[in-house]
Amino acid sequence: MSRSVWKGPFVDPSLIKKVEKLKGQSNKAPIKTWSRKSTIIPEFVGHSFLIHNGKKFIPIKISEEMVGHKMGEFSPTRQFSGHTPADKKAAEVAAAATTPGAAPRTGGLAGAKTSSSSTKPKEGPSNEKK
Repeated sequence: MSRSVWKGPFVDPSLIKKVEKLKGQSNKAPIKTWSRKSTIIPEFVGHSFLIHNGKKFIPIKISEEMVGHKMGEFSPTRQFSGHTPADKKAAEVAAAATTPGAAPRTGGLAGAKTSSSSTKPKEGPSNEKK
């Protein structure tokens, strides 16, 4: 649910104070903040922030396109570690098969007859009554 229009955007008061303090200085050091819920306002454009993601601080330089978004949107909290090796190999094979003019792989499953469950009965316990 979004915030009421009549309330205006939420910005942590300490952030506004820090930005106002830096406006008079020529050396603009990044502002360290834990306030991920604060909305980016036009006064923040051109400043750099260090936004906490729960583990470390992510450096962000504020641009005009970021105005109206929340600080936390630019500091992801989750790290994607990738897919499993089996998924990567399947994607490789699919990419090689769809690429026009790509030579088929000589090793592995290329050209080999694969066994399917419809031609060969499965081994192991079955649900049939004996």
